[in-house]
Amino acid sequence: MTGEERALAGVEAAGLAHRVIRHGPVRSLAEAAEARGVEPVDVVKTLVVRRAEGEFLFVLVPGDRTISWPKLRSLLGVSRLSMPDAAAALEATGYERGTITPFGSTTAWPVVADARLQGRQITLGAGGHGVAVALGADAALTALGATVADVTEPES
Repeated sequence: MTGEERALAGVEAAGLAHRVIRHGPVRSLAEAAEARGVEPVDVVKTLVVRRAEGEFLFVLVPGDRTISWPKLRSLLGVSRLSMPDAAAALEATGYERGTITPFGSTTAWPVVADARLQGRQITLGAGGHGVAVALGADAALTALGATVADVTEPES
């Protein structure tokens, strides 16, 4: 099964109403937003964070924001977090950078979502380059069992 097939099967298995969006290559978040017909805030970045050796989590971040490391460390009760390199992220999720989504990941890591996603229609990567799903954030966060909290700050 390809990454795209796994991601879409994961969304469908969760019973989520969604729309698949296919677009050509993009070089920036702004280009992705334009290709998907949404505002940059609604292009959700799925970031893989290493909590400990062999232990990861997904952090869902609005497109116009970035992780606040102090807020995320406080939420998780840890003093150190890091971003894995591309090879480690692929091994942990089964997805290449730029295609990562919690849906259909080879391991169901915990999900933390920024509170600003609530009540929005969002787009998430869908396991392949140039493929996304548009869906309601509230239903997606519930399906993922996400911990919802203020974990971001404005992009500088």
